Amino acid sequence: MTTLLDATFARTLDTLVERLAAMPGARAQAWVFEDADARRAAERRLAAAGVRAEIRSAYKPLVHFFLDDFPGEVDVAQRAAHGVTVRLPAAATDKEAQRFRLEAYPLAGLLPEGALRLADGDADAHYVVEAGGEARRVFVPLAASGAPCGWLRLWQGEALVEDGPLATEYELAFAAAMDAIRAHGWGGRAPYFDVLRIAIGTGGIERRLAYQDECISTREALHEDLYFSVLEYFQDRAGLPRGDRTLQPGQIVPDVHAGASEGATHVRVEVLPHPRPAAAAGAAPLSAAALAALARPLTPEEAATEMAALGGTRFSAMSTQGRVVHGTHIEGALPGLVISGGQHANESSGVVGALRAAHALRQRPQANFAVIALENPDGAALHTRLREDNPRHMSHAARYTALGDDLEARTAAPFGEKAARLEAAERTGAGLHMSLHGYPAHEWTRPLTGYVPPGFETWTIPKGFFLILRHHGGVEDKALAFMQALTAALAASPELAAFNARQLATWGAHAGAVPFPVINGIPCMIVEDHRSTVPFMLVTEFPDQTVYDDAFRLAHTTQMRAVLAAAELYWAGALA
Repeated sequence: MTTLLDATFARTLDTLVERLAAMPGARAQAWVFEDADARRAAERRLAAAGVRAEIRSAYKPLVHFFLDDFPGEVDVAQRAAHGVTVRLPAAATDKEAQRFRLEAYPLAGLLPEGALRLADGDADAHYVVEAGGEARRVFVPLAASGAPCGWLRLWQGEALVEDGPLATEYELAFAAAMDAIRAHGWGGRAPYFDVLRIAIGTGGIERRLAYQDECISTREALHEDLYFSVLEYFQDRAGLPRGDRTLQPGQIVPDVHAGASEGATHVRVEVLPHPRPAAAAGAAPLSAAALAALARPLTPEEAATEMAALGGTRFSAMSTQGRVVHGTHIEGALPGLVISGGQHANESSGVVGALRAAHALRQRPQANFAVIALENPDGAALHTRLREDNPRHMSHAARYTALGDDLEARTAAPFGEKAARLEAAERTGAGLHMSLHGYPAHEWTRPLTGYVPPGFETWTIPKGFFLILRHHGGVEDKALAFMQALTAALAASPELAAFNARQLATWGAHAGAVPFPVINGIPCMIVEDHRSTVPFMLVTEFPDQTVYDDAFRLAHTTQMRAVLAAAELYWAGALA
């Protein structure tokens, strides 16, 4: 083990109260990365010391205005009955304006349907909220980079004596971790480490919202920003483009959890050896009914048990950390196909969907398919561990393999986990590969590097279940007809249709038109792509990071239905 950083940062809210309490008669406005209860408590402490203070959230200030201030004045439904117009801060570019539209999410879902109107504005660093005949300005504290930041305004008497950024422990912890990683003497060749762990205990905001799976979590946002910032650092260092999926730096693990009771933020950055896999438990596989009712992701050990229950001709590959990637081939006379899940291991509904579909397809006469329910067991093991502290977070650190790459992007031996996928295609002679995926079930942000995740701008807020069909050239008409038939079959589910309609309406209110066609209520992307050895690859995308109970059941049921409907169309010759 090598420690790169072990540091503690005082809680900004506490140091701010201590400083201002020594200035009776002063007036202050501050913006910090803290929840409403903590901010209100600080205001009361300052009021007792003779200081008038308003302490607001630096993260998503507009949404917090509606959550903390708007309802308290007049009932939300009453004020929104005639509509709410939010004028965006002045923006120099369309990209900046879109950033503010996304920061306003999910107001369209929280307010009565159709009540919200987002419009361009001309106020620098302020939203203007127009409702009930009133107009209210909402300040947006921004660093020079465009990232949300702490801020302090301080008056003594009538004189404004301070008005500028306030360095918070949230920002300082991120900067210190990144500085320590940049300053370390990494070797010249990847992988640079087994596990790079960035453990941060901190306070902040963890707030569920009354719209689908939405939440506001500064700890989750810190995890996301650390993971992708570290990955980008190593991409830059290797001379690779941002977003490259081939680099194998090692496993990057931001582990952000609730801090100690005294409120200080503790940061520890260390290099660790790979963990040893847990011994497989001898549990019995689930019944079909229990699998259908499953309300949470499967662990790698549970997924292995379920794969063994499928029978067929088994094959396997080995992961970096020593876990088996299990595959099985059900042989028949029909054209071959491949079903896989868990390539990105924090996308967990596809694992269950693949297993359920495989059980159903086994009953189909002459079915010929291979299934790999969990392609990335190392990532799934990390996802299982991260969910112990943060069960609802999207946990993108579990997205890629323990080498730090996307297994699909491997183009030369050793293939590791990807070897199972290649063997599945060879065994079946597949013409169709169904790769079951997911994406964030709630808003995805990177507030410390500008707010909207670079390279993932169209993935930041949910847009319902959607499909991507990749195909080799010259088959565009077949691909479109296949998608029209597949979406018609899927749209027969009233639950899925209602789910998609609601998410697409909220997407439209905040982000504008979906960037690809919507067929039968399901967004569809159809692209020519020759990266796969299989002529057709159908990628499913359900917003499942990380949901439970009814939401998880809808997710894996939809994944299963997509596989079954696509398989029948394929075997009926739709792609021949």
